[in-house]
Amino acid sequence: MEDEDIKPPHRGLKKGLYLIPTAFTAANIAMGFIAVLYSIRGFHLAFSEPAAASWYFDRAAIAIWLAIFFDTLDGRVARMTRTATEIGVQFDSLADVLTFGVAPTALIYSWAIGSSFSETSSEYALGIFLLFMYVMCGTFRLARFNLQATRPRVLMEGSPKVDKKNFVGLPIPPAAGLVAALVHFAPTPIIAYGEFAARYYTYLIMILVTALAILMVSTIKYSSLKTVGTGRRNLYLVLIVAAVGMLIFLYSKYMLLILSGVYVAHGFIWYLYNIIRPRPKRPVAPTEAQV
Repeated sequence: MEDEDIKPPHRGLKKGLYLIPTAFTAANIAMGFIAVLYSIRGFHLAFSEPAAASWYFDRAAIAIWLAIFFDTLDGRVARMTRTATEIGVQFDSLADVLTFGVAPTALIYSWAIGSSFSETSSEYALGIFLLFMYVMCGTFRLARFNLQATRPRVLMEGSPKVDKKNFVGLPIPPAAGLVAALVHFAPTPIIAYGEFAARYYTYLIMILVTALAILMVSTIKYSSLKTVGTGRRNLYLVLIVAAVGMLIFLYSKYMLLILSGVYVAHGFIWYLYNIIRPRPKRPVAPTEAQV
């Protein structure tokens, strides 16, 4: 009986550690939920009170960026504490569909497409289609990532190999981050700039949404940043993170747009560089006649 009453040391603490990544994922979902609600509220005020609508759109964009912060933490905490579970991986992916798939499309619709085009116009229908494809491509990107991470050997021949240093395709959080950073930079409803300007800007936003959707389902490699902080120069990393954090706090409109834009662009630029760079010629083996 005495042996049965003895529990392994730190058993309760170990169970508690499993709740930490889940709590960050729950916070991620909460931010996505708030972003959707604020986007809807902003759409209702876009025509009558643009100033109030811009406040809601700005808060929705900030909520998406906070969700990116929580999404980054839950994975790192799970790896650091060795509390990653299969249900946690699936829970995180479902949360990302809401926060980085549905919430950005709701924000873009309310901020630009829904107010710039008439519901009976072909441009409006095209905008709805592109937003739907963005959600579909983002969901496919998450499903492909889960498959590659859990069962890399069963993929059909020709599929990219799993590389911990790189992601295959643009991850959905940075894609949503660029959309949110754009709204945070200029939260005023697009329709407030005038009908002609609103249509022009909305066309550009639709092109951006299309490009992000294509990058997510592409095979272009993007740095995962998972190896950051694992080297010997952690002190320099702390200084850089502190400096960037302070710049974001002081100049969030510019810094978030620059950071997200650089990350989205770096994979595509590196892809083009690998295509156009000159490749070393392989030495040709001498034939029998030459010998």
